[in-house]
Amino acid sequence: MSFHGADWLERAGRDEEQQPEKVMAIMGLQAGDAVADIGSGSGYFARHMAKVVGPEGKVYGQDIQPEMLEILKQKAAAENITNIETVLGVEDDPKLPPLSLDWVILVDVYHEFQQPQPMLAKIRDCLKPAGKVALIEYRLVGETAKHIRAEHRMSVSQVLKEWSPAGFELVELHEFLSTQHLFILGKDEG
Repeated sequence: MSFHGADWLERAGRDEEQQPEKVMAIMGLQAGDAVADIGSGSGYFARHMAKVVGPEGKVYGQDIQPEMLEILKQKAAAENITNIETVLGVEDDPKLPPLSLDWVILVDVYHEFQQPQPMLAKIRDCLKPAGKVALIEYRLVGETAKHIRAEHRMSVSQVLKEWSPAGFELVELHEFLSTQHLFILGKDEG
């Protein structure tokens, strides 16, 4: 999504649709955690997470569009959030510090990756040994997300087919969101 569509990321009803507080509760975010919102756009989830991890925690708001990062900075400043660091990534590298993150979240962005294999390797590298990924994608199967174009939706099997060979294992799959899957993925050390 171009930065010209940033208003859609802040749309009315997104809290009800994506339930950020419930997502963060499932993630078990705590004060002091270090987290990254990859493909953060306007920072909708980054700002929510920043409030949970508190001033002793850190949120990396990562995107490949500098314009989106500027929007994120403006919105964070307007909410007096000071624990978000913006990171300009590239298509094959999120540019996040290695072994530094408790959590990475990707919301409706993974399907857009132009180079998923190197990105997944870099995401795995930036996680602490017990670090996890929260991946949210619109459902391909069924009718709940039919208002979203098929190329912007994913099936469970498609996600696992791509993430498992990259060294991730499915820890939990949640289906409480009205139109999306929530995958919790950890490093597969086996």
